[in-house]
Amino acid sequence: MTRLTEVLQEIDRINAGDPNLDPEGIPKELVYSRRMTQMLADFHPEASELLQIAARSQHIQRWIIPRNTFPMDRIGYLTWRTKLKKLHATLTGELMQKCGYPTADIRRVDDLLNKRQLKKDADVQCLEDVTCLVFLSFYFEDFLAKHEAESEKVVDILRKTWKKMSPTGHFAALNLSYSEDALTLIKRAIED
Repeated sequence: MTRLTEVLQEIDRINAGDPNLDPEGIPKELVYSRRMTQMLADFHPEASELLQIAARSQHIQRWIIPRNTFPMDRIGYLTWRTKLKKLHATLTGELMQKCGYPTADIRRVDDLLNKRQLKKDADVQCLEDVTCLVFLSFYFEDFLAKHEAESEKVVDILRKTWKKMSPTGHFAALNLSYSEDALTLIKRAIED
């Protein structure tokens, strides 16, 4: 077994402990991590080993820091996201060390998961594009249904998502399949 296979299995083992299940009864973060891996393979098939690890561990053990434990405002959201990124990077680093990765590789994955040098570092940008594509492909329609009365809020979130993506990510996003309502809001967000 390669160390990449070993660390991915360890990430899956931890994410299999998510008590939140999808409609098929599968732990949600396990589903998410596999979607990240598949989207990365589709979007950037030549991704490095370290980028593959970062994609798979993007939400590792996310459920232990619930959103509702922070104020329900923008500052609370950003604080929550920062704590999550640190958690994901720390846990992933521990797994990588256990699987024999050197310190430099662990630091690199930490940089990727903390999105350092977004727009300047090609791998960080790729991870952000994949994250946005997974949201748009698998979670946006449900998000839209929950917030259908708040179309301006949804358009604002789409604008922020679009800004984080590269032109290659934009192209991939426009080639995903959407409902008519979702596509209308996406077009509003990117045309404004």
